[in-house]
Amino acid sequence: MLKKITIQADQRGLLFHKGSYVKKLMPGTYHYIMWSQSSVVVLNIADPFVVAGKDLQLFLHDDNLVQELEIVRVQDHEYMLHYEEGQFIQLLKPGVYAYWNVLKKHTFLHADIRKPELPVEVNRSLLPKLTAYVQGYEIASYESGFLFYDHVLQRELSPGKYYFWRGPVSTVVKTTDVRQLQMDLIGQEIMTEDKVTLRLNFVCQYKIVKPLRALEMKSFDDQIHIQLQLILREYVGNLKLDDLLKKKEDVASFVLSRLREKGEEYGVQFLNAGVKDVILPGEMKDILNTVLLAEKKAQANLITRREETASTRSLLNTAKLMDENQTLFRLKELEFLEKICEKVGSISLTGGGDLLERLSSLIGEKKAASK
Repeated sequence: MLKKITIQADQRGLLFHKGSYVKKLMPGTYHYIMWSQSSVVVLNIADPFVVAGKDLQLFLHDDNLVQELEIVRVQDHEYMLHYEEGQFIQLLKPGVYAYWNVLKKHTFLHADIRKPELPVEVNRSLLPKLTAYVQGYEIASYESGFLFYDHVLQRELSPGKYYFWRGPVSTVVKTTDVRQLQMDLIGQEIMTEDKVTLRLNFVCQYKIVKPLRALEMKSFDDQIHIQLQLILREYVGNLKLDDLLKKKEDVASFVLSRLREKGEEYGVQFLNAGVKDVILPGEMKDILNTVLLAEKKAQANLITRREETASTRSLLNTAKLMDENQTLFRLKELEFLEKICEKVGSISLTGGGDLLERLSSLIGEKKAASK
């Protein structure tokens, strides 16, 4: 009895005898005796060349078979991108692969993962399919980035997106914010020269101009913070409370000048500084309020006395003028009469003469009586 095997046009057959590979079979019909120890494995040439339970190396001695195969070897330090007819299919890890080259054109892109940066030939639209093998970093427009391989600096990176293979080389991108930054010192307790403990709220604006220098310093922000504290304590500790309150604006100038001396060391440009608040202890505020109230009362009394003195001096000068000038005295009388008339509803006079003469005579009689 014969065993019939048909191989289609999109297939190939692999003939085995007693389990060993013999040759490739082209499309057609084949007959074998049922009890023979020959067998045929039929493969679809649209699929990768894979024979279950058999290593690829067993077939590579057949030149006739190898002519229809694309053999791909991926080294331990490589990834390979597999394309069929220009379309991405998969990423190949280290190993040996074979694909039929009869129906489809296979192309491959080698990537040496000892050089972590993703080659420009890799289309960025494929990245969602490569997330297990690729890591990405994004540097914002206000940042400066630095690339490290195995903790060794490689180069500075400008703003943008960067992608690297996940492989034997450790890749890290560190960023530094190069915008204008602000540091606030809130509630700094400082003792003045006269042993008054107060609290200061201080603010400082700065900009990092040497990003790499900032990265090289451990706890960069903390070091700036401590430096600012030390300079504040140095200045305030040499002043008495009254002097500090009078020279509050000078604190910022002193601190800023001292910070700028340290700018090169930190890779920082210090732009501005200022005291936001000076907070005194409760009892000290009460004392200062009492002193202030007393000062204001003294100033008010002084102003009152000055006004009284000026008014008295003015009256004395007026009296001297009227004593020396009868016409002026007469005008002053008429002025007083005018004021009296403004406040009197009606005036009754008896006797002859006009109103002005009668009033004048009344004033004259009163003067004579008073003498």
